[in-house]
Amino acid sequence: MLGRLRYLLTLSRPRFWLYLAGPIAVAVPFGVSSPDGLFSPVTLPLFAYFLLPANVFLYGINDVFDADVDVENPKKDDREARWQGDPLVSALIVASGLLGLATFALTPRVSWPYLAGFFFLAAQYSAPPLRFKTTPVADSVSNGLYILPGAAAYAAVSGTHPPLAALAGAWLWTMGMHTFSAIPDIEPDREAGIRTTATVLGERLTYGYCLLCWLAAAAVFAVVDVRIGLLLVAYPVVVFAVFRSDVDVERAYWWYPAINTAVGTLLTLGALWRLLYA
Repeated sequence: MLGRLRYLLTLSRPRFWLYLAGPIAVAVPFGVSSPDGLFSPVTLPLFAYFLLPANVFLYGINDVFDADVDVENPKKDDREARWQGDPLVSALIVASGLLGLATFALTPRVSWPYLAGFFFLAAQYSAPPLRFKTTPVADSVSNGLYILPGAAAYAAVSGTHPPLAALAGAWLWTMGMHTFSAIPDIEPDREAGIRTTATVLGERLTYGYCLLCWLAAAAVFAVVDVRIGLLLVAYPVVVFAVFRSDVDVERAYWWYPAINTAVGTLLTLGALWRLLYA
């Protein structure tokens, strides 16, 4: 049993847990009108669900339907886990998805489109019939799923939809983030016959695609707040530096959980400062 739990935790990608829960921590301070709303019967369960169970659901589906492809994926040798076909783990993945139904009961209706969008994209990114991850451009666009928990939390605490520019900027950011993460997988995916934005463009043009996505994200976020736009400029700067340097992209890929956490922390602190002192 201990081995199964260890495997399940590895499957859930602990380094990436904050990719789903982090947007909630950022969005809630921007959405509440007073500090009393930061920790509530809505925000805390949402954060808890998207910290672990949602990651088990998202990455579990990914590993189930990528089992054949992942045979040649070097990331599965140490930092991630190859699918083992354990029926109990399969049941826990399904249970993690079903547990997500509780998020609808916790939140007002204004949050529901974002929650529904998350669960739809989380499943169809990897699973048939749509399997977005094997369709160039759609694989990148569908990764907007990562910002939908934050959008749902913002809507829940504010009673309104997030600003359209914030949604668009965040979606562009996820497109760049996903496609950059696909660069180390170009050769394994090509060998497995998988077509993605990165395999079609090749490494050099994929860097350019990420640069454009992140420049666009910074520009759109500047419509919301110039300071946020300036902060997001860090992403095109870093990707350009990686492209021009001798740093292995597979190594640089593992920097991004720390970079994203640092940027998210600065955004959250800025929102808290505005909430407390503005």
